[in-house]
Amino acid sequence: MKVTVKLFAAARDLAGGDQLTVELPGGATLGELRKRLRQECPSLGPLLAHAMFAVDATYVSDDAPISPHAEIACIPPVSGG
Repeated sequence: MKVTVKLFAAARDLAGGDQLTVELPGGATLGELRKRLRQECPSLGPLLAHAMFAVDATYVSDDAPISPHAEIACIPPVSGG
């Protein structure tokens, strides 16, 4: 299945765009998506270890399954003051 991941802030800057589309096997988890993103966009590697992911507007852990039509967002850690 193909899924599209929306990228924000530093993730968008590192990837050079606001979204990535990746191919995953059916029944894939968020952890598998995180691994695939590292493979397909190595510049995101360091950020992905600390990024939060939301699937259909809900933050999820790496063991969460991904459905083919899920809306996925990668939200990198932020700092500021």
